[in-house]
Amino acid sequence: MTELIAVVTITLLAVISPGPDFAMVSRNSLLLSRRAGVLTACGIGAGVLIHVSYTLIGVGVLIQQSLWLFTLLKAVGAAYLIYLGISMLRHAGTSVAASSSATPTAVSDFAALKTGFLTNVLNPKTTIFIVSLFMQVVNPQTPLGVQIGYGLFIALAHILWFSAVALLFSAPGINARLLRLRKGIDRAFGGLLIAFGALLAMAGIK
Repeated sequence: MTELIAVVTITLLAVISPGPDFAMVSRNSLLLSRRAGVLTACGIGAGVLIHVSYTLIGVGVLIQQSLWLFTLLKAVGAAYLIYLGISMLRHAGTSVAASSSATPTAVSDFAALKTGFLTNVLNPKTTIFIVSLFMQVVNPQTPLGVQIGYGLFIALAHILWFSAVALLFSAPGINARLLRLRKGIDRAFGGLLIAFGALLAMAGIK
């Protein structure tokens, strides 16, 4: 029971902490659509399942102990976040006209899922969180079925939390007010993602 409480508590604290996942869900649900935001959240949950899967089969230990592999993961994650941030900054100037329309910008379901998935699966902080959780909190003698249950809970917690974020930012009252600031919002989220990427890159260099 103590192990379960620890897993639940640590997971909830990690999920609600701000980061690239929060930035992408907020941005997509606000500037695209509620559906896009929820699908981005589902993509994040799928990314979490990848982290859980390689941790359970032991690859997580290899990543944690291999300096070059973890540095490579950081570099790829940093490059992806910076790429997303630059894309937002480049399109911020052209998004004003679209924001004046009552119809949200179209985006495919796959694109929304992919954005959430890649943002999470390439985030080394999620790697550290899940590998550390299973190595330091979950007892090695805990049955595999229970450990898989923990992993499913972690993924579900991410989906539910970020879906709630998507519902909040796509609520008509909030959405209508913030859409007037669409250009600034794209710039703000773009800058945040570039900052997250730069921090990862600097951490990798150190």
